[in-house]
Amino acid sequence: MTDDRTAESVAPEIATRTLVHGLVREDGSVDAGELYAVAEALAMTDQQVRLCVKRLVSEGRFTQHGRGRKARLQATADATGAIAPDVEYVRHAYRQDQGLAPWDGTWHLFAFAIPESARPARDALRDSLLHLGAAPVHGGLYVSANAIGDLVEAHARELGVLSLLTRLSSQDLRIGEESRPSCLAARLWPLPEIAGRHEALAALATARLATLTGPARPTGIERLTCAIELAAAFTTAMRPDPLLPPELLPQPWPGTRARALAVRCWEALDSGGGGSQEQEARAHGPEGLRLFGLYRNIGATT
Repeated sequence: MTDDRTAESVAPEIATRTLVHGLVREDGSVDAGELYAVAEALAMTDQQVRLCVKRLVSEGRFTQHGRGRKARLQATADATGAIAPDVEYVRHAYRQDQGLAPWDGTWHLFAFAIPESARPARDALRDSLLHLGAAPVHGGLYVSANAIGDLVEAHARELGVLSLLTRLSSQDLRIGEESRPSCLAARLWPLPEIAGRHEALAALATARLATLTGPARPTGIERLTCAIELAAAFTTAMRPDPLLPPELLPQPWPGTRARALAVRCWEALDSGGGGSQEQEARAHGPEGLRLFGLYRNIGATT
């Protein structure tokens, strides 16, 4: 997309499979010409693309019609999950950023003692808690600053271990002698790592925004590449983020800035190409991607 080394240095590593999933259009198709062109822009080889397509077809995830760069892939199901945002999760993040979801000071705790004979269920419940942003306090005891109890209970019921799950809420959490909420958050969650992922997203969004709004309007393939990079970086930053309330985070928090920059990038992508390249930019741009439809209103909170 650009010769600027700083811009290239912030580009995320993207798996070839993720690229294919990201290029699925609204009708479920993937244009192989676009796939190879964007892969080249992301420093992937033709061999990587061919092997990935072969695997996806053999797994039954896509069918292939034609050969090489003139081929068309057809998804057998919605394949955007690996790179698509969780809409409600992301909406909550933007509500927090805008001060619309203040913390009420309540900690939500979950305890369980599931026997070794039900180890798969125990591991699945633990993974669910971590995915929902809870942090381990001690063995079998987890805490969240967000009201995730109904989600945890529903999963425990599905796993058949609801009777072994204990839920409670408290505004008086203390670990050792520490009771200050912001200090507890810093102790329980890896805030520097979470901040670092958001800083990487902000760096990428800043670099790509300069390209998208600069005097040399990007081509359709460049805009496709940008959309895939942004989606991948956003997913990398957000999926491990527990979305702690701002009251518990160092300020200014990098996540707020990164998400705001991401919105500006998607708005710039939505404006399309320009000049003599406008027709090509729109023909091969991100407007028709399923992914683009999910991200274009990503900052909406209502």
